[in-house]
Amino acid sequence: MKTEDFYYNLPEELIAQHPIKNREESKLLILGKKTGDIEHKTFKDIVDYLNKGDCLVLNDTKVIPARLFGNREGKDEKIEFLLLRNIEKNKWETLVKPGKKVKPSNKIIFGDGLLRANVLSIEEDGTRIVDFEYDRIFEEILDRLGEMPLPPYIKEKLEDKERYQTVYSKHKGSAAAPTAGLHFTNDLLKKIEEKGVNIAFLTLHVGLGTFRPVKVDRIEEHHMHSEYYEISKEVADTINYTKKNGGKVIAVGTTTTRTIETVANLKGEVLPQRGWTDIFIYPGYRFKTIDGLITNFHLPESTLLMLVSALAGRENILHAYNEAIDKGYRFFSFGDAMFIK
Repeated sequence: MKTEDFYYNLPEELIAQHPIKNREESKLLILGKKTGDIEHKTFKDIVDYLNKGDCLVLNDTKVIPARLFGNREGKDEKIEFLLLRNIEKNKWETLVKPGKKVKPSNKIIFGDGLLRANVLSIEEDGTRIVDFEYDRIFEEILDRLGEMPLPPYIKEKLEDKERYQTVYSKHKGSAAAPTAGLHFTNDLLKKIEEKGVNIAFLTLHVGLGTFRPVKVDRIEEHHMHSEYYEISKEVADTINYTKKNGGKVIAVGTTTTRTIETVANLKGEVLPQRGWTDIFIYPGYRFKTIDGLITNFHLPESTLLMLVSALAGRENILHAYNEAIDKGYRFFSFGDAMFIK
C-alpha cells in the first residue's frame, strides 16, 4: 500500500490555530465503520452514542513543557530542543534544530546556565541523546524555561497552557497532547459515567511517533518510534469485563488504541503491563479489542490517518474527511472530532 493513497487536499484556513472557548462544543462527525454512513453532531452529543455497559478508555498522560531554546556554548546561535523521552536519570532523547550545528561533545546552555545539556550521541534517526546538568529540581526548571510543544502547523500563541492538556491529565511525560481527549469536560465525563458507562484510564507518553512523517513510498516499510505505556490490572479487568458482557470498548484517541492493541492477546483479552510499543496499525490490521474510536482529524499521509483507515476503511475515512472539509470542520490538534462507531 502506498503512502500517497492517504493524501487529501486540506485548505489551510481549516487548520485550527486555537482551541474553541468551550471544549465540548466542537463539531462531531459520526462515522459508521461498516456502512460509511455519516451524521453531524456537537461533541457533547457523544453521550447519546455510548451505552450502559460500554467502556470509555482515555489516556491520562500529561504534556510537559518540552520545548527549550538555548545556545551552543560560546556561540550566538539559537538551538531548539524538543524533549522526547527520559531514558534514565538526566539522560533524554531529543529532537534538535538545527541539527547540523549540534554534534557529540557540544554543550548547550539554557536560561543563562540554569540548565546545561551535554550532547552524548546522534542516533540513526537523527535524534540526539543528551545528559542534562542543573542545580535545582528539573521539573521546576522546565516549568520556568520550557514551552508547550505545539505542532509546527499552529502559528498562533497559546494563551492558556492548560488548553493543551486534557482535563484528566495526570502523569507527566508527553511531548504532545492526546488531542482527542481535549474535547472532554469534567461535566461531560460525569454525564457519561451516570449513564452507566465504565471510564478507564491508561497512560501512553506521546513521543516522536506523533511528529515523524512517513517518508517511504510503501507504508509497510515505515518504522514507528517506541513510546512508553502503562496499563493497570484494574483497567485491564474493566476492559475484559466489558467485552465478556457484550459491551463495547471505545478508545479516546489513537494513543489509547495503540496501547490497548499492544497489550491485548489474540482472544482480545487485555493484559496489565508496562513497557514500550512501536505498533504500527494500518489497513489490513485486525483489531483485537477496540470496537469504536473517538479521534480528531489527522494530517494527510500520516500514520494516524492510516490507523483510522484500518478501523473504518480508507475509502470511508477519505469520504468523511472530504465531507468534513465541505462542512467547514476544523482540523488537527485544536480541531473538531470524529466518532467511528
